[in-house]
Amino acid sequence: MNLRLTWVQPEDLVGHELRQAAEDGRDARALAARWTAAGGPPAPHTAGASATPRPDLRPLAEEILDTLTTLPTPLSDDEPTPLPEIRALTTPRTTPPPHPDGSAGSATAAGNRPTGRRAHHAPREAPVLQGSGGEAPGALPHRLHAAWLGRAAGCLLGKPVEKLPLTAIRALARAAGNWPLSTWFTARGVPSELLAAHPWNRRSAPTSLAENIDGMPEDDDLNYPLLNLLLLQRHGRGFTTADVARLWLDELPAGRTFTAERVAYRNLLDGIESPLTAVHRNPFREWIGAQIRADVHGWTHPGDPVAAAEQAYRDATLTHTANGVYGAMFVAATLAAAATGTADVHRSLAEGLAVIPPRSRLAQAVRRGIGLARDTPDFDTVVDRLHSELGGYHWVHAVPNAAVLAAALTHADGDFTRSICAAVSGGWDTDSNGATAGSVAGLLAGHPDRLPERWTTPLKNRLATSVPSFDGIGFDTLAELTHREAVRP
Repeated sequence: MNLRLTWVQPEDLVGHELRQAAEDGRDARALAARWTAAGGPPAPHTAGASATPRPDLRPLAEEILDTLTTLPTPLSDDEPTPLPEIRALTTPRTTPPPHPDGSAGSATAAGNRPTGRRAHHAPREAPVLQGSGGEAPGALPHRLHAAWLGRAAGCLLGKPVEKLPLTAIRALARAAGNWPLSTWFTARGVPSELLAAHPWNRRSAPTSLAENIDGMPEDDDLNYPLLNLLLLQRHGRGFTTADVARLWLDELPAGRTFTAERVAYRNLLDGIESPLTAVHRNPFREWIGAQIRADVHGWTHPGDPVAAAEQAYRDATLTHTANGVYGAMFVAATLAAAATGTADVHRSLAEGLAVIPPRSRLAQAVRRGIGLARDTPDFDTVVDRLHSELGGYHWVHAVPNAAVLAAALTHADGDFTRSICAAVSGGWDTDSNGATAGSVAGLLAGHPDRLPERWTTPLKNRLATSVPSFDGIGFDTLAELTHREAVRP
């Protein structure tokens, strides 16, 4: 029996690292020519391993991977990874944290942008309360409940079409009379020849098509929020990147990791420590993995996007660098703003952008997605433009996915159904984008009862996971546990 472990074979990583080099401006032409001359394959298009094993190329692959990481990139000044350098490039706005009961804190004056260090806030246990415009006490637990449900529903919507090209997603939905996308994907009424040409995601179809949904199935987009909830329970807000690593080794099955997370996991087992875990033979370090881990960091810092982003940074740097880290910081800060109950989606996205380097490729892509969505009535046209401009990236890269996420949220203008459907209909990493869009839109909705029942009822308040102690847990319970961490000093 032959077992090929995906996402870690050196001969499969070289093509991805050469692609990454082209994206960040490193001159890898000589190494690429050497790899091609030796018969080295390009990067697998969608899967984690090439179709034909080439262990004979492994020594050369390891040499090229190590050499590639030593090449300088001309983008380093605009796309640093060290947090002090990121802070030096940003002037984030601040929104005071809410009262622990969920009511909003006092408003920061518009345009108040502190430079350098984060502005001082009143202690979380005794902030200044807002006046009559504040929300009723106890609102935050309801928002968190809606966010958990939204993340699950958006993820589940995108699962059956993950890895499919945009044309296939549209064809499958249209054949079922579901375009523009407005509800779950289904095989009912879809011609067999179309299903044969564009098969659903093999692992997800049995649990995520409308006719098959029975609770929320396991997915890494939900496993990581569970792990980060566990992280805060064990270590509090002062956790270190090493704490994240120990938690993974204790609680996360290696087979439930993918791309950058799997490489970092392998590096940990090889005795490599952070931050080298993110760069050693890791061509996925700017992909979306850290971004899908950011929700709990934002949820537990309502009104404090800077602190949320810094917490997401400590998590992200175990596995990612530069734009991969920015994706996590952007999402965490966006969610922290949305969690106040006083910021709309556009203000929330602006807060997210404020914590990441403005000249980075991710920031530019997010601004492009927002701009197109604001100026273009037809969302399919927005998506087509983004795919035309950013289609050279891998479908799991953080840059294009952040762009389509921001575009979807902007175009939907806070509407829950439109938010998750637009994010999924944008293609690329459909379940991850649907999950994050659902998280943001759930917070903005503010209460589980404000989410359409067609999205929440099939979840049956039950989440499957391989993260110990959480399998079968309800989203209401998760909201309570998250709220404890949000108000914990």
